[in-house]
This record gives sequence, structure tokens and C-alpha cells, in this order.
Amino acid sequence: MKTSFVSNLAVQNAMRMTIQQGQLEVLKLQQEVTTGKYADSGVELGSSMSRAVSLKNELERLENLKDTNAVVTQRLSASQMSLQTMRSAAEQINTTLIATLGNDDATRLSIAKTDINGALSSFSAAANVQFNGEFLMSGINTDVKPLTEYTDTSPAKVSFDAALSTYMSTNGIATMSDFTSAQMTDFIENTLEPMYTGAQWDTDWSDASSQNVMSRISANEVVQSTTNVNTDGVRKFALAAVMTIELLGADVSSDVRSTINSAAQNYVQQSITGLIETSSTLGISEARLKKANTSLESQLKLVNTHITDIEGIDTYEASTRMNTLLTQIETSYTLTSRLQQLSLINFL
Repeated sequence: MKTSFVSNLAVQNAMRMTIQQGQLEVLKLQQEVTTGKYADSGVELGSSMSRAVSLKNELERLENLKDTNAVVTQRLSASQMSLQTMRSAAEQINTTLIATLGNDDATRLSIAKTDINGALSSFSAAANVQFNGEFLMSGINTDVKPLTEYTDTSPAKVSFDAALSTYMSTNGIATMSDFTSAQMTDFIENTLEPMYTGAQWDTDWSDASSQNVMSRISANEVVQSTTNVNTDGVRKFALAAVMTIELLGADVSSDVRSTINSAAQNYVQQSITGLIETSSTLGISEARLKKANTSLESQLKLVNTHITDIEGIDTYEASTRMNTLLTQIETSYTLTSRLQQLSLINFL
């Protein structure tokens, strides 16, 4: 009588391989159920994968623009707040000048000078504001403090004193009380004003560039996202402030003081107009940015939809397949355990 050799090793190995393959498939299905996309898009899509890659590149570009626009939005908002502070300072000086028009009282003039000094300090602080480590009003020179503060030793103060001394010497004016209204008007318009509207402004006051930062907010749209202190609104404010600080309380006649007051009011009003124009320019950028962001959101949704159409899977079907596989694996574990317990010894 002949007997055949019987072994459960081959059966156990087959069951083990089935379990391993099932576990790998479960991991893959778990990822697909979680992400809603193929675990390996290249294998599943084949030649269609190139289209998916192109769409993902477009999606990345749009998301980068969206992130950049968020920074531009904050930069514009901070700039508008600074301009509002600067305009408030100009309005404060205008109010002070109106209140002191025709007033020669030394105490009142001293208080006015203090108010104007405070307004100038507030204006300078707003002009020198920083955002993310960059000066907002330096134009493209974002790493440079744009506006030099006015002090007793600042270049602007030295230039003013030199200009006044030279004018008085040239015109035979011994003391401030000898100024006539016509001479004061001539000094303000033909000596002082050119120092603020010409090249000397860069020497005494500004380290900013007149070229502003431009930011791309969409594929074909660029907007101005900063401003600078070389604008007419800032220059005229500085001129008005220095005039009133240095001349309004000087020992001059009532007529000359009124001339100084009226000229300063005129410059302050020009400053307010200029600051409003600058704010309006940035406001246009904000409006364009808002529209660009709305367009970007629509494009992002559209591209995401196309990518999902290509790479997306039926998560319900994948979940059902995963549960079926888990059941099969559990069954395989049970069968393997039983096979391992089989032994001829148990039957002898």
C-alpha cells in the first residue's frame, strides 16, 4: 500500500500572500476614501495624467497669486490707515491756524506752536510706518526710513535758518520785526517753497524713491500697492508745518503774521487735497484687487473641479471595497490559524 505525502505549508503560504495583498489594497483604499482621489494617479490615469499635471500647475499659480494678494491687501489697508492719520494731522494744523488768525497773544501762539509740533510728529510717525519689516511710504526703497523728522538739528531746520538769514541779509532786513507783508510773501513763495518742491527736498527730508511698488494681482493686471513721501501732499504739509513752527510766533507785525497764517492755510489745504488724491489712487488699487480676488476664487473652483473630475473616485464604492477586503482578511486570518493547528499527531 502506497501513501502520499501531505503538507499544509503550501496552503499556509498561499493564505499569507492573500493576506499581504489584501492589507496593501486596504491601505490604498483607505487613502482613496480619505482624499477622494486615486492613490496612484499615474497608474490609474495613464496618458490623462499629463492633463492633470497641467491643471495642478495652474492651480499652484493661482494659489500663489491668492497668497500674494492677501499680502497686498494688508499693505494697502495699512497705507490707507497711515494716510488717514496724516490727513488728520493736516486738518489739525488747519484748525489751529484758523483759531489763531488775527491773534497776537504770545501764550495763544505758544500753544498753537505746540499743537503744530504734535501734528508734525504724528504726521512723521505715520509716514514712517512699517509693515512686515518694510517701510510703506518709501516707494521701492522699502528698507529705508522715508521721512527725516524735524528737530533743532535736522537738515531741514539748518536749511531753513540759513535761507532766512540769507534772505534778511540780502534784503537789508535787520530783525524779524522789520519784515513787511510783501517781503514775507516773497520769502515764502520764492525762497522757502522751492526748497520743498525742488531737489532740496531729497537732501533735507526724503530718502524715499518716487517710484512706487507695483504688485501683480492677476495674470495680466498690475497695480500700485504703496506710495511715497515725495508726493505733493507730503511736501506741502512739511512746508506749512515748518512755516508755522518757525514764523508764526516770531516777533513780526500783525499784518505779517496774518500773511504767514494765510499762506500756511493755503499749503495745508493743498496738502489735504494731495493726500486725498494719493488715498484715492490706492483706493482704485484696492477695488481692482477685490475684483481680481473674486475672479481668482472662481478660477480656483473651476480648476479644482476639473482636477476632481480627472482624479476623483467614487468614495462610496471604495469604502464598500475596503470593507469587503477587511472581511476577507479576517476570514483568511481565521483559516490560517486553523491550518496552523492541523497536525497528524492529533489523529494518531
